[in-house]
Amino acid sequence: MPLAHPVPDLVSLDLLQSVAELGSIRRAAMAHHVSQPAASMRLRALERTLGLELLDRSSGRARLTPAGTATVEWGGAVLDEVRALQLGVAALRAEGSTQLRLAASMTAAEYLVPGWLNRLRAAEPDLGVSLQMGNSEHVADVVARRDADIGFVEGDTVPATLDSKVVSRDDLVLVVAPSHPWSGRRGALSAAEVAATPLVLREPGSGTRQVLEGALGACGLSVTPLVELGSTTAIKAAVGSGLGPGVLSRLAIRAEVREGRMVIVPTSGFSLERAIRAVWPKAVVLSPAASLLLAQISRRADGSVADPEGPTRSSRR
Repeated sequence: MPLAHPVPDLVSLDLLQSVAELGSIRRAAMAHHVSQPAASMRLRALERTLGLELLDRSSGRARLTPAGTATVEWGGAVLDEVRALQLGVAALRAEGSTQLRLAASMTAAEYLVPGWLNRLRAAEPDLGVSLQMGNSEHVADVVARRDADIGFVEGDTVPATLDSKVVSRDDLVLVVAPSHPWSGRRGALSAAEVAATPLVLREPGSGTRQVLEGALGACGLSVTPLVELGSTTAIKAAVGSGLGPGVLSRLAIRAEVREGRMVIVPTSGFSLERAIRAVWPKAVVLSPAASLLLAQISRRADGSVADPEGPTRSSRR
């Protein structure tokens, strides 16, 4: 079916996503190597195309409107698919190269996989790689169908049809905007206080959501969603705009915390640590390319091998 009019251009959607991630048009313009006036013009053109006000400029600093937050959320899925298309096309163009098909959860894909692929590229420069992204539940499904050679998911639970190995560790943190009353809090929040507070959350099926629900569930509590969003970028934009507290990977908010655009609120009485796991179908021998990737992930800069879970343990659940 032909696309309906109007259709936003991808560069503008990518720029809007950068505004959400970086907190200002100026920083987004620098990241895209364009001038701030050029970035502003492109964003205004996007607003005209969609017929929506995406940014509130009344305070002198652009902030996402609710429509802008929703557009970042929907546009993020589009951009993820385009990046996957670009990776796939690049792999198809690589004549005679071996193909490695990856699937990764959003956190792993955004903050860990690029570094892993750099190491892999150094060892095997002609290797073609394709990458699918989604929440952990989706990645497990893709790997189980053998539509990917290996996948990376978050959390301690994987389907019984998959083997797994811990390749990294991460923890979740509760974050708020600097204007939130909790930003200056000294004492830690209890599990009961967190459970009673409406939160900006990832959708059910995501590794982040599973870990939070598991931690509170161990205390006999459950989460209270304020809004459910399908990407880390959308949650950061919502939390940064002051919508409410959110729970995100520490990996994902390092820049925002360092620059003072987001504040970590301490918690106590429950653990939000989680494992990042490689997964592949049971009784399937990993391809040489996938095995090489695992070896590169585990190898430290000094050449020794790091195992995030100590002695080798496959399929821990």
